[in-house]
Formats: sequence, C-alpha cells, structure tokens
Amino acid sequence: MRTPVTIIGAGLGGLTLARVLHVHGIPVTVYEAESSPSARTQGGMLDIHDYNGQLALEAAGLMDEFRAIVLDGREAMRVLDRDGTVLFEEGDDGSGGRPEVMRGELRRILLASLPDGTVRWGHKAGRTRALGEGRHEVTFTDGGTVVTDLLVGADGAWSRVRPLLCDATPEYTGTSCVEIYLYEADTRHPAAAKTVGGGSMIAPSTGKDIFAHRESGDTLHIYVGLSKPQDWFATIDFTDAAAATARIAAEFDGWAPELTALITDGDTAPVLRSLHALPAGLRWDRVPGVTLLGDAAHLQAPNGEGANLAMLDGAELGKALAAHPDDIEAALTEYEQAMFPRSTEVATFEGAEIHRIDSDNNTPHGLIAAFTQDEQTP
Repeated sequence: MRTPVTIIGAGLGGLTLARVLHVHGIPVTVYEAESSPSARTQGGMLDIHDYNGQLALEAAGLMDEFRAIVLDGREAMRVLDRDGTVLFEEGDDGSGGRPEVMRGELRRILLASLPDGTVRWGHKAGRTRALGEGRHEVTFTDGGTVVTDLLVGADGAWSRVRPLLCDATPEYTGTSCVEIYLYEADTRHPAAAKTVGGGSMIAPSTGKDIFAHRESGDTLHIYVGLSKPQDWFATIDFTDAAAATARIAAEFDGWAPELTALITDGDTAPVLRSLHALPAGLRWDRVPGVTLLGDAAHLQAPNGEGANLAMLDGAELGKALAAHPDDIEAALTEYEQAMFPRSTEVATFEGAEIHRIDSDNNTPHGLIAAFTQDEQTP
C-alpha cells in the first residue's frame, strides 16, 4: 500500500517532489509557512540547466510549460573591469543549455500542476519529533499537528526537519549580498541598462563584486557582494535607505560611474542578504521515515546550482518512491545514496574557488579563464 507523503516547504524542490509523486499517483500534502502563493516576491532569475533542473522538469512532465516561460536572450553574459571596460562577452543564440526564467513563474507552473488542496498555506512548522517505527509528528506554530509515515524536509536553510537527522546548522560564509532593483531601465536608467546588456553582467574584484541581471519587464536586478563580517553590516542602518546606499557605494570608490550607478540609482531600498552554508559533504545515518532535499540537505553559497539541485532532489526522490511503493526505506536509501555525492560534487568541483568573492582569483581575468576553460572541457 502506498503511504501518503508529507512535505514541509513549498519551494521549487518540495513542489517538484509533489508533482512527480502526483504523476505516479502517490498521495502527498505540502505544508507551507507563507499565507498564499502571492505572499511575497519569489526572487529573481534562475538559469535552469540541462543536466539537472531540466531533467527534473522532464520527470514532472512540465517541459512545455517551462519552455513557455523562458526569457529569450537572457543567457547573454559579459564581464567588466572596474573601469567599465568589457573584457569578455558572450551572446545568446538560443542554443545554450541554461535558459533563464523568473523564479516566481517557475513556481507558478509547478503549483498549477498540482490538484487543489495539495498545498496547505499558512502552516509554519515549529517543532518535529519522532514517534517511533518511522512515524513523525509536526507541530505548527498555530498549535496544529500532523502525524505522517513519511516526512520530507524541503524547508530550506533553517529547516525544522533537519534536527531529526543531524545537528548541523548553517554558518555564515563570510560574504553578504545587497539587493537593489532598477525599474524601466532602458528609459529611466539608460547608462545602467547599456552597461548590463541583454543578459547578465559581472564586475568582480577580490572581496567584492557587482552582479546584475536583466529580468522581465525592463527590470535590472543588482546583487552587490561584499566579503565582510556580519558585525560590519550590523553597523549599517538599512532602514535609512540613503545612508545604507552611500555606505555600500563607498566600498566601490574609484570604480566607473556607470558601475557605481547600479548601486546609487536604485529604485528600491537596499536589502541585505547574509549568505550561509552547511558543511560541504554533510551526511547523516539513515533515519526511518524522514529525509531532506534542497537547501535543507545541502545549503551552499550561491553558485548557480541551488535551485537546480533542489528540483533534481525532488524528482529523484519522487521516482525512488514510485519505484518502491511498498518499501519506503529502500526508496529513501536509494535517494540519499545518490543525493549525498551529487551535492558534494557541486560544492567542491574543480574551480569552485573562483566563485568565492574572497578568493584572490575573483578578478575579471580569473573569471574569464574559468569560463573559457569550461567551454574547452569536453
């Protein structure tokens, strides 16, 4: 008899798992802390890779819906020096393996693929505990509870399910990002729009960088990365947008004005995002009736793989459960034995150091060397 699955978290990984289970006729309920699908903005652009994220969407039977939300031209990319010189540029002829979509749109098509009532909104997990024989209880912050024979933590960095499996907690990576948006860029911010180009732009330097994405609706999404201790950011009053903007921009004194304008000309107040990670290669012993996926299992500093890995986790777990409908433990063992090395490989791949802001190689020429080496690798 197939056992219903309880998923905590309606992010991309949890929803992909729910969809694959639905495709295979396995009952599933997703509990999500947010009050509704539109409770908050779902973030910016994601490049969905042909070797993981797209494989998950194929397993979910959603490739047509995915292709319909791809933003043409956004795979274009350029690397700039701090003086504004374009040192490397790659266009988008539509043949790349990493098409870009808006995260919110991707979540929308996943939600639309599930039966009404699959996601229970406004259910924030507060505590989890084992009941024995593979059964677990989740207590929500409103006092409600649910008992399940199979609990999946898809609840991100600060997972409430993870303590059932291990005592690991995310640690600060040493880097934070500040997010800024520029709207109607081509008309209201033409110099910035020209600097970014048609896709993404990065101006790297040791200890800092400016990354920008051209999103849908003529919007530029800016990420300003700084390798600083959390105490340094704590001295900045982010409730005072003008003062916070000036303090962040001061770190880029001497950079080209068209680059610093991406910070100073923002249409939104700067928002601080501290970056955390779990220990690379994190594993746990098999615990009956519970597992993790995505950031709950292998939170990493941003490297372009997080959402893709979460979706692939969800798809692979769903397929394993479908392949072993009467043996949950066999399915979870099969899933975890593949998931652990898959996530570790991404966190420790050769050249990963280039993606660290505090690396001496986080320079335009270091980044270009990594790009061209990737292109030459068979």
